[in-house]
Amino acid sequence: MTAGRRAELAANLDEVRRRIAVACAAAGRSADEVTLVAVTKTWPAADVRLLADLGVTDVGENRDQEARPKHDACADLALRWHFVGRLQRNKVRSVAGYADVIHSVDRPELVNSLAAAAGDGPERPIVLVQVSLDLPPTEGRGGAPPERVLALARRVSESGLRLGGLMAVAPMAEQPDAAFARLADIAAKLRADHPSATVLSAGMSGDLEAAIRHGATHVRIGTALLGRRAPRLG
Repeated sequence: MTAGRRAELAANLDEVRRRIAVACAAAGRSADEVTLVAVTKTWPAADVRLLADLGVTDVGENRDQEARPKHDACADLALRWHFVGRLQRNKVRSVAGYADVIHSVDRPELVNSLAAAAGDGPERPIVLVQVSLDLPPTEGRGGAPPERVLALARRVSESGLRLGGLMAVAPMAEQPDAAFARLADIAAKLRADHPSATVLSAGMSGDLEAAIRHGATHVRIGTALLGRRAPRLG
């Protein structure tokens, strides 16, 4: 079973990397500019190990109750862990303990809680401000309204946290190119105030090409890499 699963993941990984390379070439970019984050939600730690053996270095998770045990089970691997799900205040301390990058900071109270949980050491996580691209905003989808993003980013920076850039999810009822074009404009304004905040986490299995066209530096890939979602763990 492990050999078969490894072959399946290897083939999927080759195809995702091919799509990234083609999209980057079409956009006049180098494929080295785009980091693949393998979103392994609902899939076991054994798959994380197989992906690591295939050269994947970045792993994303959506739920703390799944992410923490999976991180601990793979602690011997040289991986960067990304928390990409909606972050609740009561999970901040736990997530800050293992996540290298937190993609989903979208309100001031999370900044305060994260700053307190992360402390002053060099291992503080990189924080991305999540932008809502939904028009109009969709309940439960997460993300700060565009007009509040720069103020929230400033708050992250002033808190002592490491501001990395922005994250967004394409709206369900709109072509991703239009949404990611708006995101690129916001990212340009952010970089004018915070030149080091260059991360743009956008694009998933169905829209990674559009995200790369508009400057994505990180794409979060689940289904195209691991297959249709497995039954949820826990």
